[in-house]
Amino acid sequence: MKNPSELTIPLPASGTTTAIVYRGGGAALVLGHGAGAGQRSPFMMDFARALAARGVDAVTFNFPYTEQRRRIPDRGPVLEACYRAVVAAVREHVDSAREHLFIGGKSMGGRIATQIAAADPDLAVAGLVLLGYPLHPPGRPQVRRDAHLPAIRRPVLVVQGARDTFGTPPEFEPVLRAMKPPPVLHVVPEGDHSFKTPRRDPRAQAAVYDDVQRVVVEWMREIIDRRA
Repeated sequence: MKNPSELTIPLPASGTTTAIVYRGGGAALVLGHGAGAGQRSPFMMDFARALAARGVDAVTFNFPYTEQRRRIPDRGPVLEACYRAVVAAVREHVDSAREHLFIGGKSMGGRIATQIAAADPDLAVAGLVLLGYPLHPPGRPQVRRDAHLPAIRRPVLVVQGARDTFGTPPEFEPVLRAMKPPPVLHVVPEGDHSFKTPRRDPRAQAAVYDDVQRVVVEWMREIIDRRA
């Protein structure tokens, strides 16, 4: 795997943001970060490096509030505009993205990816990878974030921890039944919102993450093979 490289991406309103490209192979996956941690968090960096080692060009980026070292996330339209700018820049600068581009992210990053895909049927993405989708805030299952999901109309992989307080796998089942093509739901046994398990064994936790990364890359390759 080559050393990661950085892209400076102009944003529609003003300013710029930074993306990091972890080069690994013949398809590109853009991953947005969650609300509480940026692209240089251990989760994002470790996943990007691991995906690149498995043969994927993994691209992470900061949303504007993170790039500007603010704590409160920007409003939805700002987050969406940033993600769209990143997609355009990645398609321009990462060769594999012009052939096979996937988008997604951790928690909020994945949610914003679904929103831009649902809003634009012409957005050229092969599929979406959602790592811990925030179906609702913890303890508030009535506040749903799923109304737009049926409009995605692209392959979707949802990786969800069995103990995820933002939405358990059983809560997802009726949501996924309303989506076409049928999404793939991969459940992490005993996993929480970040796929951490109650076991305090670093090797066991590393194996959990490794399995998730394997599932993501194998799913991407299956989608690519279908498109061939």
